[in-house]
Amino acid sequence: MLPDQTAKVAPAFASHREIFGWAMFDFANQAYTLLIITVVFGELFTTVIVGDRGDGFRLANFLWSLALAISYLMVVITAPLCGAVMDYRAEKKRFLLISYLATVATTAMLYIVEPGYVVIGLLLIVLSNYAYSMGESFIAAFLPELGPPDALGKISGFGWALGYIGGLFAAGFTLVVLGEATAENFERIRWVGPFAAGFFLIAAIPTFLWLKERETPRPHGVSYRQIAKQRVFSTLHELRHFKDLTVFLVSLLFSMAGVYIIIAFAFIYGAQVIGWDESVRNIMFIIVQITAAAGALGFGFVQDKLGAKRTYLVTLALWVAAILAIWATPGLTGWINSRFEWQWQAQYVFLVVGCLAGLSLGSSQSASRALVGVFSPLAKSAEFFGFWGLANKLAGVMGIVMLGILQTLVGLQASILLCVGLFIIAMLICAGVNEQRGRDAALAWENA
Repeated sequence: MLPDQTAKVAPAFASHREIFGWAMFDFANQAYTLLIITVVFGELFTTVIVGDRGDGFRLANFLWSLALAISYLMVVITAPLCGAVMDYRAEKKRFLLISYLATVATTAMLYIVEPGYVVIGLLLIVLSNYAYSMGESFIAAFLPELGPPDALGKISGFGWALGYIGGLFAAGFTLVVLGEATAENFERIRWVGPFAAGFFLIAAIPTFLWLKERETPRPHGVSYRQIAKQRVFSTLHELRHFKDLTVFLVSLLFSMAGVYIIIAFAFIYGAQVIGWDESVRNIMFIIVQITAAAGALGFGFVQDKLGAKRTYLVTLALWVAAILAIWATPGLTGWINSRFEWQWQAQYVFLVVGCLAGLSLGSSQSASRALVGVFSPLAKSAEFFGFWGLANKLAGVMGIVMLGILQTLVGLQASILLCVGLFIIAMLICAGVNEQRGRDAALAWENA
């Protein structure tokens, strides 16, 4: 059995510069999430690279969900193993750098994907999304070192808020300079991959300049394979001491399944179900980023007052309301028009719904990350955030595959109601989490 490192006490707060450097990784990587997964390349892949093959884009949507599911499954398998090695060798920063460079390289290569190049497009999405998702877990592992447990909500919220601001900058450039994701505009919009890669490459530099590696490395006489195997098995055995973290991760599995569905299909939904114009899509870009940033930052401060668990439950309730509004938009618009003899368009009603969805998105992601930080002993932060990454991406596999199959049977609009059930299940499971007991378990482990 490999011994754990001596637990360290978190500083009251890391320096402002280090916290800002940590948050800049959220600022930088949001270009990938937004431009490649959520909006531009996802729509380009389904509507142009694969296209409508007489089935209402159902094959294209299924292939897109398959690529994301494969990449998330790879994270499920490897994230806890990497977390174990990072804690033992004190190499969080090194692993973060590798994932960052791999994301940049594979994202830039999306330029070569042309209409009909389905296989190479799938391969590059699998690789780039895997590298990005691993980096998401690696950067989160630094969170417990940046401040005391009672401040992790606002620190996490600051990171998410800065991330959405980064997404707003990246999306603004893309919409103005590169234009819409159509076959007619393909020669310009194909540059979205290189642009997202370049944005990530440059904006993340402060992270590697200012973020510190605090742990002391163990002797290197033990192989990565031995470290990963022994520490992960040890942690799985030790999870009985972290009951509340374990229950929360199960809740997170269901809630993030719903979130990943929205991230992957929201703008595809807008194009295929709502039928929005390019100008409305552009406005939605801005609305989602601003409201998500406000939700992450605002709920970050609320969390430190209200408690992480309560804040998380409130954000899930917001999600239920948002999904019902998304599903009801076409029918509600038609009912309003017939009842009052108005001429509203569903795409404009959808913009109002986007405010609620954006608020839910930023707040729920920030709250869940902070809660894991509260429940994690410092000496196991990378390992526990590896399990956080496992739960997140297993959720991605589960949710996206379920929606991908369901939408082939009943269409995209009806399938979106799946998210309501997922969020309600997450709320019921989280009712069994005792936040104070989880905090005490982490503190007891550090002082043992």
